[in-house]
Amino acid sequence: MKKIAILADVHGNAPALKAVLQEIDRRREVEQIYVLGDTIGIGPDTNEVLEALFARKDVSLLAGNHDEAVLALVRGEAYPASHAQVREHHQWIVDRMDRKFHSKLAGLPRTLLRTLEGRTFRFTHYALVRGKERAPIGREPYASIVKPTRENLETLFRECREDFICFGHDHLPLCLRGNRSMFLNPGSVGCTAEPSAPYAILEVAKDSVQVHLEEAAYDRTEFLASYERLKVPDREFILKVFHGQPGVKP
Repeated sequence: MKKIAILADVHGNAPALKAVLQEIDRRREVEQIYVLGDTIGIGPDTNEVLEALFARKDVSLLAGNHDEAVLALVRGEAYPASHAQVREHHQWIVDRMDRKFHSKLAGLPRTLLRTLEGRTFRFTHYALVRGKERAPIGREPYASIVKPTRENLETLFRECREDFICFGHDHLPLCLRGNRSMFLNPGSVGCTAEPSAPYAILEVAKDSVQVHLEEAAYDRTEFLASYERLKVPDREFILKVFHGQPGVKP
């Protein structure tokens, strides 16, 4: 049997990531950690998060739309029109990112395919538009978010044949069996209304796969305060929408 951990959408939240990694490390038997993109953006802890993940030998890290949009600004490439409202925020991230991470981010794949104990797995940030699988972020390669019903997910990933399809992007924890595949979204590590960070543990055996949707509690007091201290662009909107802070003006 193999045990793996699946994380998604850390979004620059270092204390949430630290809490999850500490829980995973306490388990000891977890062999590999798959991080499904959007590691940066929204939260201000860009360098701390990237340092923690790239320093580990047991992490397989994928690209997400925020990661790629930030990298487009770094490279002076076409920026996605769908992200225009967060361009200032992404530029703020770029201006504070350690340059050593530029090439590391550029090397991240959008999809990983693995076979574990005879079962096939697709790890990705979200579905890619057919024909744009290798297109730069400026050409809008990621599919539009759909309500995660069985029917919608079957349509969204209709070209995929894996036993398990693991994705993030919409921040909604989900484990749902389709006609052909099991769909799994561990939820967003870094963007929740409560001081807890969701993730998933999978126990993969030849005759079964056990899915455990977990949450790691953490103190986010200083993290939330850092938005004002650092003057993060769009901080009022971010705190309200992504961290559930009442009384914050939209």
